[in-house]
Amino acid sequence: MATPDFILKLRTKIGHETLWIPGARAVVFDGDGRVLLGQRADNGQWGLITGILEPGEEPATGLLREVLEETGVVAAAERLVSVDSVGPTTYPNGDVCHFLTLVFRCRYVSGKARVNDDESLAVGWFGPEEYPLLMPGHLESIERAAQPDGAAHFRQ
Repeated sequence: MATPDFILKLRTKIGHETLWIPGARAVVFDGDGRVLLGQRADNGQWGLITGILEPGEEPATGLLREVLEETGVVAAAERLVSVDSVGPTTYPNGDVCHFLTLVFRCRYVSGKARVNDDESLAVGWFGPEEYPLLMPGHLESIERAAQPDGAAHFRQ
């Protein structure tokens, strides 16, 4: 999985110390109410499509870029679902990250779901009764996003 250049540059200065990184998570629903999921190449786990935002990138725009790059699906962001702190996560090389994750409810626009880069082993649409075992917090994100008029959730 490609680490963004801005993170590689920061790592040359701070080593493995904890980085606070802005990220986003997409809950993309198709017209049948199924959710777009991917099986990650780095850990083999299933989850929503996620990504790290580039410096200065608008969150929804960056997330929709990630969805297209990883799955070949064009989506539209509808609303913010939640703002979560995720981590810390320690990677095999010793790098530690803590993520500020913005979760967005999105709708399918076009494209065929497929593995579109090296970040996923599998990609597909799943109904609630078909969900594989999901990464921590991802089912909660889906349940919150399924409420079409729900207010954004913030942990307190």
